[in-house]
Amino acid sequence: MAFWIANAAGLVIAYLLGSIPTGYLAGKLLKGIDIREHGSKSTGATNVLRTLGKLPAAVVLATDLLKGAVAVAVARWLSSAPPPALELQAWEPWAVCLAGLTALLGHSRSIWLNFTGGKSAATGLGVLLAMSWQVGVGTAVVFGATLAIDRIVSLSSMLAALAAIALVFGIEQPLPYRLLVIAGAIYVIARHRANIQRLLSGTEPRLGAK
Repeated sequence: MAFWIANAAGLVIAYLLGSIPTGYLAGKLLKGIDIREHGSKSTGATNVLRTLGKLPAAVVLATDLLKGAVAVAVARWLSSAPPPALELQAWEPWAVCLAGLTALLGHSRSIWLNFTGGKSAATGLGVLLAMSWQVGVGTAVVFGATLAIDRIVSLSSMLAALAAIALVFGIEQPLPYRLLVIAGAIYVIARHRANIQRLLSGTEPRLGAK
């Protein structure tokens, strides 16, 4: 019973980690503003970059990555001593899967922001890097390469999410990891609905453009 209570607590921790509103806090601490009222109205690093500058954006990006990675690390730690009837190799991937999805939900539906938030792309990358560094690094490379070519963060994020699906199936990974990546990618893309509309209409801003 204690094992399952600990794993349930791990999900709560993953959600609370994801819920830390880094972009919102940066706006309040640095300029006394609610960043949700500026730019794209997102709490993500891209809007922080446009609103507050490069250094705050870098800190927010790193923190959002760390939130996802720590959520996975905590899930692994809490699932490291399963009861005799349950093998570690069987349960740990599921614990990682659930914690990763919960962290994504926390970032986009933060309890501290009346269940609003960002698009979960950076936190999702943190989850991937902690889950499987090969998948995470491959996804980051696709994001970086796409951004270098088109300078559109939203498009780069969505293509990276699709690349993560291809990578998790191209590299041998447990079923729960594959389910996590599929569900997470769909969720991240769904969070970009407004960006997709702007891309189709040709009004999505490029990085560095005013």
